[in-house]
Amino acid sequence: MESSLSVLGVAFTVGLLSSLHCVGMCGGIAGVLTMTLPGEVRENRPSLLLHLIAFNTGRIATYIVAGGMLGAFGTGVLQVAGAGYTHLLLQGMGAAVLGAIGLYIAGWLPNLALVEGAGGPIWRHLEPLGRRFMPAHGPGHAFAYGLIWGWLPCGLVYSSLLWAFTAGGAVNGMTVMAGFGLGTLPAMMGTGLFSRQLADLGRLPYLRQAVGSAIILVAVLSLMYSHSIGDAICSAYGVTP
Repeated sequence: MESSLSVLGVAFTVGLLSSLHCVGMCGGIAGVLTMTLPGEVRENRPSLLLHLIAFNTGRIATYIVAGGMLGAFGTGVLQVAGAGYTHLLLQGMGAAVLGAIGLYIAGWLPNLALVEGAGGPIWRHLEPLGRRFMPAHGPGHAFAYGLIWGWLPCGLVYSSLLWAFTAGGAVNGMTVMAGFGLGTLPAMMGTGLFSRQLADLGRLPYLRQAVGSAIILVAVLSLMYSHSIGDAICSAYGVTP
């Protein structure tokens, strides 16, 4: 199992670099959430920040729970199939998912958006429930809506959940999604305050390509690192990969 600290660092970096996509995908939603708040909240900067924090805390909490569930399932697969080769396979899959995320953000793999379809049925059931918390009458309602917002069909989030599946356990799965969510937090908070300006920035093709290339580089480095971890595990189990 990879160090939770290293997993958190890589996931945070990916989330931070992915912020351009987050702004383009969820920028409008964040802006609407802000505009539906009562006027006295929008005009009071500390109160507005508190509500935005509540929205995003709920969103990230959903990511963490889902990541833990998938990470635990991945560990079950690892235990059933044997630790040696399966660990290397999961690590390779994780690096491949990271690379796909980079290609998606750069616009070189548009079909990754098909991953969003997997969450369509879930979202159709949850979205009406979310309406009950809008407009948000207090941070509690904002947090509750954030919990539902976290299930919004998004190719990038769902691909990160696939990465969590390969992370090597519930804790690492939760860590992946916590790091990813925290990495997106600055952009999403900023979008709530300056939605139009950041949304325009997120649509710049050359900037998106640069960011996507950076994530692909992270994927390659992650694969190199995870291979050394896999060799150590195989050695401990007496397996020659």
